[in-house]
Amino acid sequence: MKIAIIGAAGRAGSRIQAELLRRGHSVTAIVRDPTKVAAAPGLTVKAGDANDAGALAPLLAGHDAVVSAVMFLMGDADSLIGAVKASGVPRYLVVGGAGSLEVAPGVRLIDTPEFPDLYKAEASKGAEFLDRLKAEPDLNWTFLSPSAEFVLGERTGKFRLGDDALLVDGAGRSWISYEDFAVALVDEIETPKQERKRFTVGY
Repeated sequence: MKIAIIGAAGRAGSRIQAELLRRGHSVTAIVRDPTKVAAAPGLTVKAGDANDAGALAPLLAGHDAVVSAVMFLMGDADSLIGAVKASGVPRYLVVGGAGSLEVAPGVRLIDTPEFPDLYKAEASKGAEFLDRLKAEPDLNWTFLSPSAEFVLGERTGKFRLGDDALLVDGAGRSWISYEDFAVALVDEIETPKQERKRFTVGY
């Protein structure tokens, strides 16, 4: 498949890129600074701005799917969604956040007293982005939320999937590595099971 990644130089984007290439897919890495992405077989690197829908759409055209790995505070939902729709690409997958996941029915993680103030602005933007996607009548989107702790780690290929509830392991920890998050996302690209919905991944 031909996959475009917006924000391929970041922690999540770079691991998704590596996982796609590992599985033999063709990847177009779209980044502000192409020098930050190392050359690799099957990889094309292009300069692009997540907030310039007019310039972004032609870079996305012709791909089987687009992955957005841009921090929500750094990207505009209307620009990104508009560019994907204008490009004609049939599938849009978003690296989401954990803040909008529920810790109890109707109670989001971001609304709990323990949620760090440092991450509230980004988490709020992520929740708004998800609501924006849910309002799209035609776009085939998928929003993958990590667990509360999104950390550098290993690719184990062993994890659990969930829907809107925060996943917590037997020790009470909610976490996932960037590497296993990438496995879950690429699995979904290859075998779609979560179209037009949000899901989550954790140990």
